[in-house]
Amino acid sequence: MLKSLTPGKLTVDLGQYSSAGRKTINQDFHGAIVPAGAALTVKGIALAIADGISSSPVSHIAAETAVKSFLTDYYCTSDAWTVKTAASRVIDATNSWLSAQNRGLEDRDHAHVTTFSALVLKGRRAHLFHVGDSRIWRLSGRSLEPLTTDHRLAPSHGESYLGRALGLLPSVEIDYRRLDLQPGDVFVLTTDGVHDSVSLRTIAACITSNADLSAAAAAIATSAHEAGSSDNLTIQIVRIEGLPEDDLEPVFDKADSLPPAPLPRVPCEFEGYQLHRQIHASHRSHIFLATEPETGERVALKFTSADMREDENYLRRFAMEEWIARRLSSVHVLKSRQPLKPRRSLYLVTEFVEGETLAQWMADRPQADLRAVRDIIGQIADGLRALHRKEIIHQDLRPENLMIDRSGTVKIIDFGSALVAGLNEAAPGIDRGDILGTVQYAAPEYFVGDHGSEQSDLYSVGVIAYQMLTGRLPYGAAVARTRNRRQQQKLRFSSLREIRPDVPDWVEGAIRKAVHPDPAKRYQVLSEFVYDLSHPNPNMVATDPQSLMDRNPLLFWKCLTVLLSLVTIGLLLKDFG
Repeated sequence: MLKSLTPGKLTVDLGQYSSAGRKTINQDFHGAIVPAGAALTVKGIALAIADGISSSPVSHIAAETAVKSFLTDYYCTSDAWTVKTAASRVIDATNSWLSAQNRGLEDRDHAHVTTFSALVLKGRRAHLFHVGDSRIWRLSGRSLEPLTTDHRLAPSHGESYLGRALGLLPSVEIDYRRLDLQPGDVFVLTTDGVHDSVSLRTIAACITSNADLSAAAAAIATSAHEAGSSDNLTIQIVRIEGLPEDDLEPVFDKADSLPPAPLPRVPCEFEGYQLHRQIHASHRSHIFLATEPETGERVALKFTSADMREDENYLRRFAMEEWIARRLSSVHVLKSRQPLKPRRSLYLVTEFVEGETLAQWMADRPQADLRAVRDIIGQIADGLRALHRKEIIHQDLRPENLMIDRSGTVKIIDFGSALVAGLNEAAPGIDRGDILGTVQYAAPEYFVGDHGSEQSDLYSVGVIAYQMLTGRLPYGAAVARTRNRRQQQKLRFSSLREIRPDVPDWVEGAIRKAVHPDPAKRYQVLSEFVYDLSHPNPNMVATDPQSLMDRNPLLFWKCLTVLLSLVTIGLLLKDFG
């Protein structure tokens, strides 16, 4: 019996048993990992069970490979990924390897093929993955509730075969299900040697009457053997003893538990660095230029705002910036640096970017050249793709958060507003639905309470492209005033070409699509938008010209006012005549 009993964290009681039964070899395999520390929070507890097909002499290898690969590789995936993304990619990779071992085999009965079921407990939810006919159950009263469906086909009476299993085909469809957890929930994983021979009531009774889950698992397997099971016997039982609160300590390498560093008075020495001057100050943070004495390399040190040092959510997000940066690898994303010494207070160390913000760049070029706009937008998209591959949404993309160095390389900075899918899954309380970004660049969906998506970041990129070309915003300040879908449907895109007639209509069409109020009607991938900025797309040219009212309401009413004035003057002259 294995227990995880950490106060305030996800805690479980786990029992397992496996036997060859009446067979000479055990073609089943099972395993579980109950990690400690940050891994328990960001990855959770994992159980897996597999049953190799009985006709193959190598199926036990397939079963062992499937379970060991899952339990090892799942914990090596990005902490920023959701359970579904991480586990599915690991299972897909295992299936590809098993399928490759079977390539060229004439006799499929000698193939590396196995069923596979996995249960991942993370935060306050259970995540189920299933292929084949091993099963996952939940204890419900005096019986078991099935949570998976067998992938077994029966073309005729008395004949059946697996329609889905790992190694059977080069690609595999994985059943996925997510459930909310409650203290006391009991989950059971079994192979068919157990559940085909013992009644569900017997299994449930054995679990509820036995405090030792390992003893209960062994007793259930013995019952299956005594009932005449001729197959291998494997069972796992896990009971939820406690659930975590909505916090993430100590996920951020304990940085979020440190007191905020005091603002230094430069020039000075600070924790091994020589600080020279302040290069940025705002209500949210202060950034200083510093050097490492031994190497002379310049770095940037970021300190918390004095006004927000009592805000726990702000401090947690401040620490999260470094956590995110360390998990990204792109020339277009600001790099984090390891502090020279063990930190005594909360501050961040990053590479120093010698250059200017995009806001400064735009101030010098009120209506930028289209070629320069394409280059910068393309680099922003490259940086965003690095975030999105890790399931991270920036949520505060704006000219002030984009740096351009002396060589013209664009870098995305400041991840304090980011939405990390994996962390949000572990502790939903970290994202409370607040609009964390800057309202001029925030996508309309934020203002009706929706979470951000890749299309939300795309919207911000589109607004930046529009502003670089025109110096204005596509909807002015109207987006921030909307509070429901109906109001957003009335938003009117201000024609870019009325300000910049030299810009092709298909470029305007691409930007118009990127900033559509409905995220479903925007580009679904950044690369399409970047491509359409440089390649004429006839679909981006409006076939039905918009009315003047739609394109420029102010000009419409001005013209209408002039027309009515002329009509009025004409009528007056007629009367006097």
